[in-house]
Amino acid sequence: MSTDRDALTSREIPFMNLSNVSDPNCLTHPPRPLPKTLPAAERAAARFAVEGNVVITGGAGTLALSTARALLEHGATGIALWDLETTLRSSQSAIHSLATSFPNARIFGVSADVTSKDSIAEGITATVQTLGSVDHLFCFAGIVGCFNAMEMTETQWRSTLDVNTTGAFLTAQACAKQMAIQQRGSPGCSITLTASISGHRVNFPQPQAAYNVSKAALISLKSSLAAEWAVHGIRVNSISPGYMDTVLNAGEGRIAEMRQSWADRNPMGRMGAVGELDGICVLLASRAGSYMNGADFVVDGGACCF
Repeated sequence: MSTDRDALTSREIPFMNLSNVSDPNCLTHPPRPLPKTLPAAERAAARFAVEGNVVITGGAGTLALSTARALLEHGATGIALWDLETTLRSSQSAIHSLATSFPNARIFGVSADVTSKDSIAEGITATVQTLGSVDHLFCFAGIVGCFNAMEMTETQWRSTLDVNTTGAFLTAQACAKQMAIQQRGSPGCSITLTASISGHRVNFPQPQAAYNVSKAALISLKSSLAAEWAVHGIRVNSISPGYMDTVLNAGEGRIAEMRQSWADRNPMGRMGAVGELDGICVLLASRAGSYMNGADFVVDGGACCF
């Protein structure tokens, strides 16, 4: 009688395809050189130009909106801000301000739950119908939970990984399928996952095993997707921010003690300010990042030095 174990010897395993630059249809050739006749200032601007349309999950959050503004400043033509309906409503004035600042760009919110494949599919449909393409994805959607590991419930563990890791994968997968259809050549499409210094080392003093694991998984996921999807003209990278000075880390009492601890253990003596992730995000979406694939960029003021 055949068993599942016997079937292992006859299973079919798919092979990964890599780019072949001798193929005339290859999507990973270097971008064409910038014209030497361009003035220096125009060459500099073109080097960091962001072309096409951008999806940002967790898009109504402070860091995401700051990134959206920077991408628009560098030429993005459309921004779809994916977030929960409640968050989109509470950030309505900030989104309106962003749209007012860039009247020639299409900026809109999409109600989306990154843990739901159906919701993500609806988000892709709405985005493509409105913008025409998905050229860049930034995954900012995530949750933080601080629980002692011995007391953490199964629900707390699963929900953290469901949003932070599975949600990022499902969104990246859906966007990658759309990007593959578009067949965009170099510098290609880009996907940027938001990992964390928490994926590189244990946080202190707060206990957050589930969060740390969810972010470490994204760093590995980034490498796997970068290897598989480059052939489709898709570059996949991640950023690993340190502690950022946003409302999520604001407050008095214990959180104030933690903020002081984070600053004291950082070579630069402070948390990151809103806007200090913008540069790396622009880099990864622009032609300046055309050969960056499978990399993780730590932006933490040096916290990981210790």
